[in-house]
Amino acid sequence: MPEIQAFRALRYDLGHVGSLSDVVAPPYDVISPELQEELYKKHPCNFVRLILNRKEPGDDERNNTYLRARDFLKNWRNEGVLYADPEPAIYVYHQEFTFAGRTYNRRGFMSRIKLSRFGEGKVFPHEETHSAAKVDRLMLTTTCKANLSQTFGLYPDPECEAQNVLEAATASLTPVVANDHLGVIHRLWTVTDSAAIAQLVAVMGPKPIFIADGHHRYETSCNYRDQIHDMGLLTPDHPANYGLMMCVAMDDPGLVVLPTHRLFTGVPAMTADELAAKLGDCFTTKVVGKGPELADAVWEDIETADNQGTLGLCAAKDMTWTLATITDAGRARMAQVAADHNEDWRGLGVSILHRLLVDDLLGVKDLPKPNYVHLVSEVVEGLRAGEYPLAALVMPATVDHIRAISLGGERMPAKSTYFYPKLLSGLVVHPLE
Repeated sequence: MPEIQAFRALRYDLGHVGSLSDVVAPPYDVISPELQEELYKKHPCNFVRLILNRKEPGDDERNNTYLRARDFLKNWRNEGVLYADPEPAIYVYHQEFTFAGRTYNRRGFMSRIKLSRFGEGKVFPHEETHSAAKVDRLMLTTTCKANLSQTFGLYPDPECEAQNVLEAATASLTPVVANDHLGVIHRLWTVTDSAAIAQLVAVMGPKPIFIADGHHRYETSCNYRDQIHDMGLLTPDHPANYGLMMCVAMDDPGLVVLPTHRLFTGVPAMTADELAAKLGDCFTTKVVGKGPELADAVWEDIETADNQGTLGLCAAKDMTWTLATITDAGRARMAQVAADHNEDWRGLGVSILHRLLVDDLLGVKDLPKPNYVHLVSEVVEGLRAGEYPLAALVMPATVDHIRAISLGGERMPAKSTYFYPKLLSGLVVHPLE
């Protein structure tokens, strides 16, 4: 069973930095070069200097991004910019945001969690990972000796037992507040009450945790623990036995999962008729019309159908949109070409798109990584730029898909889900020394 613990986080001293909004940052993997520069200029102690330190001319093994991040962390601790909380705590974290004209409040808490490899405990992955990202994050963890960003975990709690404990514990407390560059309001409460913490630990003990975001960070924590073990330094109480995790109930009304649409390169240019011929009897096809701007109407049809097997495809050769829906023949073909996966995995829109449509029917394998976008307007912009021969609108996987596929021992294709908004980095740091 998952073992969560309170811990003494490193946090910003607002007396040193002023506004928390000026020093926090999004996760490193969503920071563009332009945003990185903006965050650097925002405050000399912005957290971007740790999670995505800027590359400099002449970087070498003695002076590089990882070592500069280490030095910033060390100096900020020595100068009191970052301080260690005096007592172990659970950190309650809410995010208030607006999406599609509606206001949400996603509620959860941050703790440290006992690490177990996927398949060995009650922590389950749902997406494939890439080795390069894990190497990068392990280098940063090794030099800084800290979890600088949290993994995002989901747990089943239809009765809201855990959240009820936390609501009672924070009722009389005042949060610290930060606003990010997207207008999301982040609130953090520190819970040190031992009775409340014990009650939360008891509630969470039997529950499985499914990784929603941050698979690379979780696996990196496991790799760092193994590295400490191989050095003969891993004692039972060593903090490297644990990783930093944000836990959110699967039933929380603030959970919003956005689609991740694809803009493909490396695919032969086709007209809509040529595309339909390639799809054969595996899909029914309906031509919607011409022009990038029809993407909104196509997406509205897909959302209304609420069918993982319906895709919106734009063949850029004649800029024509097609609604393609998998048929029984297509499902039978999918069962053949994806026989190494179970039925839940084969039913996902992203699985159908990549394994059946692109790999098999179009016969294009080892493609360059697509341009992943979340807004239909970004698909329109990409098509207008003329760089992509094929665009695909695809339904997001749901929380129920994550649960079923994870418990079945499967992993979804990369970028199957996008939980909005991202968790901030810099609210708490889990030291590993």
